[in-house]
Amino acid sequence: MKTNSPNFFPQLQNPNSSFNCRIRYLSPISAPPQIPLCVSSLTTTLKSTATSSTLQEICKGHVPEHILQRAGEIGFVEPTDVQKESLPFLFSGRDCILHAQTGSGKTLAYLLLIFSVISVQKSAVQALIVVPTRELGIQVTKVARMLAANPSGLESEGRKYTVMALLDGGMLKRHKSWLKAEPPTIIVATMGSLCLMLEKQVFSLEALRVLVVDEVDFMFNSSKQIHSVKKLLTLYSKFSSRQTVFASASIPQHNRFVSDCIQQKWTKRDVVHVHVNAVEPMPSCLHHRVVICSKNERLQVLLTLLRKDGPKCAIIFASEQSEKSKKAGNAPSTTSLVDFLIASYGNDGSEISLLEEDMNFNARAAALSELRQRGNCLLVATDIAARGVDLPETTHIYNFDLPGSAVDYLHRAGRAGRKPFSTERCTVTNIVVSVERFVLQRFENELKFQCEELSLSTT
Repeated sequence: MKTNSPNFFPQLQNPNSSFNCRIRYLSPISAPPQIPLCVSSLTTTLKSTATSSTLQEICKGHVPEHILQRAGEIGFVEPTDVQKESLPFLFSGRDCILHAQTGSGKTLAYLLLIFSVISVQKSAVQALIVVPTRELGIQVTKVARMLAANPSGLESEGRKYTVMALLDGGMLKRHKSWLKAEPPTIIVATMGSLCLMLEKQVFSLEALRVLVVDEVDFMFNSSKQIHSVKKLLTLYSKFSSRQTVFASASIPQHNRFVSDCIQQKWTKRDVVHVHVNAVEPMPSCLHHRVVICSKNERLQVLLTLLRKDGPKCAIIFASEQSEKSKKAGNAPSTTSLVDFLIASYGNDGSEISLLEEDMNFNARAAALSELRQRGNCLLVATDIAARGVDLPETTHIYNFDLPGSAVDYLHRAGRAGRKPFSTERCTVTNIVVSVERFVLQRFENELKFQCEELSLSTT
């Protein structure tokens, strides 16, 4: 859906950089007079000096010892590139833009910052993490609560860190009572639920130490969320003790975005842009394929692929239904897909589920919960599943409909190959009609990958 709001992310820039990490320091000096915002930037190629440091060594003296102990128990021992480069700046109080691919460790980086500045002795909301979808919010909340739990063998002493998931579809009445009685230390929120609470003045932002906007490109491209996000950032900018963090795998036109952040005072003027760019933007374990067929053959092609591949866990992406189609009373393509698969593939032992934005929130949560409990699963989904849905067993992605942009392709593909320490090869398969091939070719050029063209017999 298009929006009349200013778009910071109209087109993905070439993500294949000649260096691995870029850090941009911005200060209001020496800019040409014709530029409205006076900033100059210094871009340098960096080799991390912390290659031999463990995560505990980087965080020592900043993050409480019991949080670091929990991180080690969970398996967070060696820092990722984005953690090595960003944590020293985050711990020094600088605003940061964390720009690194899916699965690179951005979430842990900003959570460690949060635990370094909040206090269990203070009864107030001290950290707010804004996410675009309920599903991503559930994932972030889970990690935050795991870190906040007591380490093995350590008894609880006094107050503990509390993490509230203030997400669309949740029990807002219960959350309202919780916020008034004993405010949580950390809130993970979607904009809809957050705005309701702020409008009712259920809690204040005055004690907030850290504001994180995760998947910032998605938020700024969403006509439903952009105005609320900007309003929140403007409100938060009035507090002197603030620290703001933006995170995303994809920030096209990032120079312009950084400048706008400073100009609008969403960040302080010395904001640091940490850009950790993999040599290839796609995970190396992904193999990309394309099948060209007629529109009428697409369902049969999908069925043939599923039978040949035999995936244990796969996500099939389809486009969201247009407003015109809704008004005409047509069934969504996702519903038609599910009906077809149940009739044609349901006897193969796979559980077939649906996940789309228009679904009831409880139904979405139930679908994901059931998928995680079962071994064999097929999830038919719109792009809501491309951000925040973490199914580590996923080995196959099928684009029944192509995504609208290279950024969306990157996020869809990133749902596969997420199983820790696994070397298993995963596949992303695109089912396209001949006139769509050039669109996929554009994605290949921008994201630096190549598709193997398959020839299938569907008879």
